[in-house]
Amino acid sequence: MYRKSIYFLLVAVLAVLTVGLVMLSSTGAFAQDSNGDTSVFLRKQSMWLGIGLVGATLAAMLDYNFWRKTWPIWMGLSIVLLILCLPPFGTKINGSYRWIRLGGFSFQPSELAKLATITFAAFWFAKYEAEVNSFWKGFAIPIGIVGVMMGLIFVETDIGATLLIGATLLSVMFIAGTRLRYLIPVAMLALVAVFTVANSMDERAGRLLAFRDLEKYKETDGLQQYAGLTALGSGGVEGLGLGNGRQKLLYLPFAHTDFIFPVIGEELGLRVTLLIVLAYVVIILMGSFIALCARDRFGTLLGFGCVMLIAIQAVVNIGVTTALLPNKGMPLPFVSYGGTNLCVCLLLIGILISIHRQGVAVSPVVMPRVLAARTRRPIHL
Repeated sequence: MYRKSIYFLLVAVLAVLTVGLVMLSSTGAFAQDSNGDTSVFLRKQSMWLGIGLVGATLAAMLDYNFWRKTWPIWMGLSIVLLILCLPPFGTKINGSYRWIRLGGFSFQPSELAKLATITFAAFWFAKYEAEVNSFWKGFAIPIGIVGVMMGLIFVETDIGATLLIGATLLSVMFIAGTRLRYLIPVAMLALVAVFTVANSMDERAGRLLAFRDLEKYKETDGLQQYAGLTALGSGGVEGLGLGNGRQKLLYLPFAHTDFIFPVIGEELGLRVTLLIVLAYVVIILMGSFIALCARDRFGTLLGFGCVMLIAIQAVVNIGVTTALLPNKGMPLPFVSYGGTNLCVCLLLIGILISIHRQGVAVSPVVMPRVLAARTRRPIHL
């Protein structure tokens, strides 16, 4: 099973990548910023896909301990680039300073910050394994270090990326064995703080109101989610056929990025959307299995960090586009248009391949003991 796990993982990734490119060819032509070029987004995404595959290949060939040695570089580079996003250096798009422009392309430094977070967390909790239960080294110091990047991202008005990085860090800390009496209060305080800040911003407050009563706000702040549900409903089980979707015709904003999932449902039907959900489940399960079979604690924590980054984004995106969560722009991994996110997600897959290459097969019978030993957290079946 261990040897086959990587094949299941790669097939699932290939499936969602293929669906992403197909749907970009269908939705990109109707995006407001396509400027009449029907294939501009498909061409750009294909270029980023090539770059991402090169990065994933290099990551797969490298010893994953490379990330243990170089995490300060990614952390420092992330902080510098995040500072450059702020005025007067950064570019303001849709009310936020999240991007840096180079020539005709733009990228989000927060994507690099995600990589920096998981490499740092894996390094820290592998080095201080014996002190994982302590308040300072097991909780306060790692929270404070990653909090610097999170603060910069929050100032850029990117609440989604801030929550994603925070949730990923807390997940790795839980796996590492940090006490729940530290993790639960800080998670609850973070949610309260985010909702408080969101309510103080007109745009975010409107989205929260629309989430509570979507029918009432379907023509204002709830327009995206209402149009998304309309697309999913009109597609039914079979779908209207590739290219025949109606909501992408400027009714559904950002149909090629954050809200591409409802367009898939409208054109390809419920069967394909369920297969996409299944593909993410396979990625999560196989990635977790590979992480558990890593040869050391660092590999286990790094692997789980990679899995959680992909899993949380997928869950939030599908939750938002089906109106199960408040509207928050977050791409669907491997599917939504966005070069930086695609490259980082492929790099995470490359890291998982590297961990698998150097891992050891573990019998399911002894798996709970391995997990308990790696995480210092008892596992009961």
